[in-house]
Amino acid sequence: MTSAPLAARLDIPSGPLFFPVTAYGPDGSVDLDTYRTHVRRGVEAGAAAVFACCGTGEFHALTPEEFEACVRAAVEAAGGRVPVVAGAGYGTALAVRYARLAEAAGADGLLAMPPYLVVAGQEGLLRHYREVAAATSLPVVVYQRDNAVFTPETVVELARTDGVIGLKDGLGDLDLMQRIVSAVRSEAPGDFLYFNGLPTAEQTQLAYRALGVTLYSSAVFCFAPELALAFHQALQTGDEPTVEKLLDGFFRPFVELRAQGRGYAVALVKAGVRLRGLDVGEVRPPLQEPTGDHVKRLAELIERGYALLEEAK
Repeated sequence: MTSAPLAARLDIPSGPLFFPVTAYGPDGSVDLDTYRTHVRRGVEAGAAAVFACCGTGEFHALTPEEFEACVRAAVEAAGGRVPVVAGAGYGTALAVRYARLAEAAGADGLLAMPPYLVVAGQEGLLRHYREVAAATSLPVVVYQRDNAVFTPETVVELARTDGVIGLKDGLGDLDLMQRIVSAVRSEAPGDFLYFNGLPTAEQTQLAYRALGVTLYSSAVFCFAPELALAFHQALQTGDEPTVEKLLDGFFRPFVELRAQGRGYAVALVKAGVRLRGLDVGEVRPPLQEPTGDHVKRLAELIERGYALLEEAK
């Protein structure tokens, strides 16, 4: 665990937020050595933070023991250079258990994912996340998506909750996000963080920046960190030609390819990591691997993306 407050470290836009895939060996078990290599390479490439065992890391597919081992491995690989945030989810009791496992493994914070299966009301959701936040000393980012969608009033209450430092949006409703940002700014002023958590967030980040949301997750960073970094730096410096070139030539085609299969937001990313030379294994069920044709198209797209970077030099 690093000593500086997590919110302060995350609020420095030094690079993309890295959501590593979880590596599996040929027998399907977690491969911690390969996972450490993956995390270490990401940190060395310029990630601002590591979000371990979250959506891209197949949190849903890990046992509690595997989860704790992976978080501990990520902390070891990061070596205090950047913060490590771990996923926590399912029902309240299990989410609390995962939160405590993450704390024991040395994580710097938690990404609290939606509760399992149920569609709850606002009061129940608020109680759930408050119990998760109270379970450890770790700061919590709440993930809005699927069955965890909040009214602005609920986010105000979350912002007033001890331990909750931010909201990650995976819904994509910009009208709702604008109302949330406005409500929190008016009724719970302070350093509350917002993250764009949509798949391939680069594709929508221009719109989110207009709302004041500068932080975003980057799954592309897993397999093409140079592309993700170039886009991030172009956004930060106002280099619109580079932003547009990468959006038009790489990110939009990647999003369109990702839309060709269910679960490709994870499976296609994992295929990309393998294409770049690190055997992180296949996804676990119920996810499935991309087709051979889609993997071929991904390889061509990665090559095109790096050619765009060469052209920009």
